[in-house]
Amino acid sequence: MPHDHGHGHAHMDPASGDRRVALAIWANMLLTVAQIIGGVLSGSLALIADAIHNFSDMASLVIAYGARRIARRPADSAMTFGYGRIEMVAALINYTTLILIGVYLVYEGGMRLIDPPQVAGWTVVILGGVALAVDTLTAGLTWSMQKGSANIRALFLHNLSDALASLAVVGGGALILLYDWRLVDPLVTLAIAGYILFLSIREIGGPIRMLMLGSPPGFDAHAVLDAVRATPGVESVHHAHFWQMQEHAASLDTHVVIDNDAWPRQQQIKEEIKHMLGAQFDIHHSTLELERADDAHSGAALFGRDGGCGH
Repeated sequence: MPHDHGHGHAHMDPASGDRRVALAIWANMLLTVAQIIGGVLSGSLALIADAIHNFSDMASLVIAYGARRIARRPADSAMTFGYGRIEMVAALINYTTLILIGVYLVYEGGMRLIDPPQVAGWTVVILGGVALAVDTLTAGLTWSMQKGSANIRALFLHNLSDALASLAVVGGGALILLYDWRLVDPLVTLAIAGYILFLSIREIGGPIRMLMLGSPPGFDAHAVLDAVRATPGVESVHHAHFWQMQEHAASLDTHVVIDNDAWPRQQQIKEEIKHMLGAQFDIHHSTLELERADDAHSGAALFGRDGGCGH
């Protein structure tokens, strides 16, 4: 069964994508400064929480921008697989930062539930509205780019959660103006924090899996190996490793045992296997070590190497 790993994503000119990310950086930087000043003047923790979140977005955008540019470097002697995984590192940093921010906001919001402060509602509503506009713009800039990149998807989720947080801030400011309900500010803060934690914890597994050299998600490794075994002339396989060189580049490294009678056709068999891997499973990078049946490793582990050590 072929795996489904997001190869339907739209391709965008790298320079155009870089310009979008750069514009989003400037927009978030200006918004962060305005919200922090407004939050201090109005006494609104929800507004400051939104500002902190926007600041994390700006830092995330800077990291992602740098990662995008580094990822396009060609492979060299220091990084023989290339630099593509830097985007996974950036995504992991961004999600980890979001989790830390979410935990901090839960603490601060809880403390303010005990002693709700006075909050200037109009300042909260106005700056929350400006934030909502900027967050919506930034989410729009990254929407078409996030479908094929975990790095940009982390940014998009930052921006989406920011837009929802800003909407909550505006609603909270309106309730303060209408009913002087001071509890709404810490409650909005806790809601923002909960949403941040939910998104971050749900998404952080992808970058971790790839950096841990895990098999691509949604990938049926047994189906791939069954197809290799079904190739005429193949007796068995062992010591298989599946991983992703980059986010959308699945790879296979395995030992293939060739029947004694088919050994003279070993090169042809290898070519047939590689063609099948690309056509059926979208695996275009494979390293196949061929063993003659009489000389094959007996009792070898199917995945990894014997004893669980790396290959």
